[in-house]
Amino acid sequence: QVQLVESGGGLVQPGGSLRLSCAASGSIFRINAMGWYRQAPGKERELVATITSGGNINVASSVKGRFTISRDDAKNTVYLRMNSLKPEDTAVYYCNADIVGRGYFFGIDYWGKGTLVTVSS
Repeated sequence: QVQLVESGGGLVQPGGSLRLSCAASGSIFRINAMGWYRQAPGKERELVATITSGGNINVASSVKGRFTISRDDAKNTVYLRMNSLKPEDTAVYYCNADIVGRGYFFGIDYWGKGTLVTVSS
């Protein structure tokens, strides 16, 4: 069984910063791509940023230059550093990872339960 657990969300003022973390645990053989998605109230879930096992990064245009994604493979963890936060960044942020479990030959898509980020004065 594989789990993704996010942490680091909370309330921050406009212009502030937060760092989200997402740790994968369980019977893991290899983690392929990892990423962050978000869902604002009344809107569909959207991609924020992804990072492959080779370090290739894709960032949504709405957060480019403000958000940075990184990963620590020794800790099976992906991070999202968010700077210059805006009220429109308010959303539940979900971690996603393509993980190959021990004894398997293909990856399965896993999701965390989400962490709420609220940007408000």
